[in-house]
Amino acid sequence: MADREHDLVLLGATSFVGALTAEHLARAAPPGTRVALAGRDRGRLAAVRRRLPAPAADWPLVVVDATDPAGLRRVAGSTAALATTVGPYARRGLPVVEACAATGTHYADLSGELTFVRAAVDAADRPARASGARLVHACGYDSVPSDLGVHLLHRAAVADGDDSGLTAVQALVAARGGVSGGTVSSLLGEVEAVRSDPGARRLHADPHALSPDPAAEPGTAQPRLMTPPHRVSGRWAAPSVMAPFDAHVVRRSNALTGWAYGRGLRYAEHLDAGRGATGLLRAAALTGATALGAAALALPPTRRLVERALPAAGDGPDAATREAGWFRHRFLASTAAGGRYAARVAASGDPGYAATAVMLGEAALALALDGAALPDRAGSLTPATALGDALVTRLHAQGFRLDAVAV
Repeated sequence: MADREHDLVLLGATSFVGALTAEHLARAAPPGTRVALAGRDRGRLAAVRRRLPAPAADWPLVVVDATDPAGLRRVAGSTAALATTVGPYARRGLPVVEACAATGTHYADLSGELTFVRAAVDAADRPARASGARLVHACGYDSVPSDLGVHLLHRAAVADGDDSGLTAVQALVAARGGVSGGTVSSLLGEVEAVRSDPGARRLHADPHALSPDPAAEPGTAQPRLMTPPHRVSGRWAAPSVMAPFDAHVVRRSNALTGWAYGRGLRYAEHLDAGRGATGLLRAAALTGATALGAAALALPPTRRLVERALPAAGDGPDAATREAGWFRHRFLASTAAGGRYAARVAASGDPGYAATAVMLGEAALALALDGAALPDRAGSLTPATALGDALVTRLHAQGFRLDAVAV
């Protein structure tokens, strides 16, 4: 799309994670990459640009409101790719996706909101396939590590000549980091949707809610994710609040590839609490905290107390917290032929902010610049199906650890 004015537009550049993503792009984008910063307020955009490294000094500023369909279509039509951090996506995201689908513009977001992603698929998949746009949801900590981890497992098995399909895949997740007001707002919005909307409850209860063809799903029973503490390969595991959404993304990747991972794929994801008695105590504490948090958010009086205690929109972890953070996803898998594989996706930096800014920035750069290296697909996609090995290579170059081996 060399005829377009920009290679990449970052919408929501003044948000907490948007500013971090802009900083990553200023450091990582190849010289000559035409990046623009977009948002509602020119003054705030200019303030973000002033704080960025020198390569961003001349980046254009584009004023647009995420609720203005005509303005969004103009911005989308001006660029090869658009990355957005404007959330909660359920309230503000759909017009952006639709503008990109209509103009053939590649798109990336950070959504971990199941109801939004389903709505975006329904509204934009068909026009995006017609226009050639790649619409890629969940390009941050939700759900790049999970999605690429299973992609790596499948790739390793096939490279060994085992194309029988993955069956049981277990991910154990460990991380340290902070939380921002934007993440809190998205989480509370999704909790409220499930509480008040029977359709949203049914969606969350359906393991194939993001399938492109639910009727063709093989019907493989999926493991429970909200479970009591239990052992996985000698380590204690506890429920992860991110696991249900991550699992939906992994299963959508499988279906979009014609169930290439395996029609018998069963994916589970839990928090890694460690070994021995200490691990059991930690798993019990994490399980209890998850249950108490869910109960508190489900009841309006306690929900208001939780909201007051959590960060407000625009706030987030400080630089020291972001630098001290890290994450590690370990995957264990078996194949129908009896093969055993292990994979790892890990990085330093706060997973939801420092590392997420890298993941979104590299996904956006891949969409803008790596066309020939990307899988030949269009429509509503996932990180693995839209970007695949191109994103793996880019994250490797940024210091991420991604690998898979037979065990």
